[in-house]
Amino acid sequence: MSKRRYDPTIVLPPALARRLAAIAAAEQLTLRTLVLLAARECARAYPDRFRAGRRLWSRADDRELRRRYPHVRTDTLTRRFGRTYTAICARAAKLGLSKSAAYLASPEACRLRRGDHVGAAFRFQKGQVPANKGLRRPGWGPGRMKATQFKKGVLNGVAALRFKPIGSTRLVDGYLYRKLSSIPGPWAVNWKLEHVRIWEQTHGPVPAGHALVFRNGDRTDIRLENLELITRRELMARNTVHNLPKPLAQAVQLLGALNRKIRRRTRDAEHDRRSA
Repeated sequence: MSKRRYDPTIVLPPALARRLAAIAAAEQLTLRTLVLLAARECARAYPDRFRAGRRLWSRADDRELRRRYPHVRTDTLTRRFGRTYTAICARAAKLGLSKSAAYLASPEACRLRRGDHVGAAFRFQKGQVPANKGLRRPGWGPGRMKATQFKKGVLNGVAALRFKPIGSTRLVDGYLYRKLSSIPGPWAVNWKLEHVRIWEQTHGPVPAGHALVFRNGDRTDIRLENLELITRRELMARNTVHNLPKPLAQAVQLLGALNRKIRRRTRDAEHDRRSA
């Protein structure tokens, strides 16, 4: 596929070209921003040939495409028109153009030809032995390939720096977790809540639809006597914002809405910065 090229017939006025160069040097514009700015200025300088920053097909372009497309390779036309392969094919389809029978019968048609098996000479034949059969053996690797391959059970890089042995603890959102295994996979597979583990050692698994809460509200106080088993319904009733005084509940809701708006704007600004 041919790369997009500039139309050699489109030339910015010298004064405009100098102004764009000065803006790019002063503001340190990225290539993408400079191209968009140049496209906008081209649209102003040549309103009959550009729309929304895109170069239009002129009547002369359409006449030449009708004349040459049926008989000429499409990748040759991409160099002539300074457009991509896809753009040429899309315009030809819109104009109702197709390759001529004489072109399809010629060697130039290559894969477009049907029924003559043009690629038969390059296919694997039945019973053909691959040229590299038997050359690659288990554990074989040229150069430094074998030395740089991952080894089973060996941690490298960031994984080695973050590794913690079984029995280690960590705090996540105020809850204490303990590592109980080293099974490959998400960290939640190996790390369990310490207060849940202590409860289950005495009372068995937490029933479905129930949760453990801390009587004194301190998540780090994981003593068995500080744990209480309640239903999810009771948990929701305890934590609902409607238990608060109405002015405070409204303030909490407004704070949540404000935080969502801040996160949305921060995300949009980060997206615009990466796109620039």
